[in-house]
Amino acid sequence: MRGIYQNVLHAIGDTPLVQLNKIVGRHDARVLAKLEFMNPGGSVKDRMALHIIEEAERSGALKPGSVIVENTSGNTGVGVAIAAAVKGYRCIFTMPDKMSQEKVRRLRAFGAEVVVTPTAVPAEHPDSYYETAKRIFRETPNAFMLNQYHNKLNIEAHALSTGPEIWEQTGGSFDVFVAGLGTGGTMSGVARYLKSQDPDVRTVGVDPMGSIYYSQFHTGVPSEPHTYKVEGIGEDMVCGALEFDHIDDIMQVNDRECFHMARRLCREEGIFGGGSSGGAVHVAANLARELGRNHTIVVLLPDSGALYLSKFFDDQWMKEGGFFDAEPAAQSVADLMRRKSHVVFTATEDETVGDAMVRMKREGISQMPVVGGDGEPVAMVHEIDLLNAMLDGKAKKDDRIGDLATELQGVIAPSAGLDQLQAILTQDNVAVVVDHGKLHGIITKIDLIEYLSTFG
Repeated sequence: MRGIYQNVLHAIGDTPLVQLNKIVGRHDARVLAKLEFMNPGGSVKDRMALHIIEEAERSGALKPGSVIVENTSGNTGVGVAIAAAVKGYRCIFTMPDKMSQEKVRRLRAFGAEVVVTPTAVPAEHPDSYYETAKRIFRETPNAFMLNQYHNKLNIEAHALSTGPEIWEQTGGSFDVFVAGLGTGGTMSGVARYLKSQDPDVRTVGVDPMGSIYYSQFHTGVPSEPHTYKVEGIGEDMVCGALEFDHIDDIMQVNDRECFHMARRLCREEGIFGGGSSGGAVHVAANLARELGRNHTIVVLLPDSGALYLSKFFDDQWMKEGGFFDAEPAAQSVADLMRRKSHVVFTATEDETVGDAMVRMKREGISQMPVVGGDGEPVAMVHEIDLLNAMLDGKAKKDDRIGDLATELQGVIAPSAGLDQLQAILTQDNVAVVVDHGKLHGIITKIDLIEYLSTFG
């Protein structure tokens, strides 16, 4: 049990690491979520804000009566505002107008002044939230600016706290670290520390489409930025707080993927994360399917969904933004297949009953397609049929599985509608998805239920 903290700043850090159980499948890698929204200010930015402010106090750059000025997407501002409230500083923040009203109101609740600026202008434009903050800093006596986007102390904060925490919590036993890229400080600092402990830990950054980081990392040239809806990750300029040295890969996500995964996290795991958390988990879940069992992924969730109740957690906002798919009736089997793992286990006709039983038990499945020599599905073996045959003495472990398999039923094409799928599942436990003789997978009733649950 924790003791009594001298003030709220001492409660920053030591956030929990929680296993995801429904977002990832039973054949996927283990995924552990670092819940940074459980910091006092509701985000990972608390760590960086406190570290920079205390370093500035030690150096004399920040002293009694100073005014802290910073451009923020909201979370850094709160981290700064909390420290300022405890330490007695005045704050002025600039923020782009795409940010949620919850973020603006929360900063003002701490007594901060918030200047809202246009989003759709280049970083170097005088009206951008970067340049507006610089102007206010120049014009305000006794002002101090954190400069989070280019301050190397941003990186240091996470190399000293977040990285060591993850290492200690896992005992150093994990394979991949995934985090979104905003200023880049979190990923750069954590990656620096993790690589110092184990160079083989794979570090993967997450960048939204419209940001420049993905192109800059893979080609050396930043792409032309364009607007996107997800908040807190991505950039339209090169940040000094992002170091590619210890980053192994950067993967892209789009707004839809971020928002839908954040909603799934809340409904399926009880984890109330923001859109950038959704983006990071989307990438982590894909990597989990790619890596499979006996691997572990740590994914960092930067902030809380409480800041986005008027945005992607609102169904009307999602509909107006075009983030909901067409109604289920207009969907196809292929649409459902894109949402589920395509891992499907099969048996060959000449395989023994014993071998098939071992595979079904190991993978936790109750039915398995039987394929011919060319890989085309020809029959289906059901757990209950094997059990009955062995109890009745009609089958032994060395018998051919092909002799006990039942006729292949419930075959459906990827282009078929969900009404056809429903008709099959009403008659049988599974539907077998086949396209031009190639087995694409099988769909169970629970697969259809989970898919339909995403429509509201």
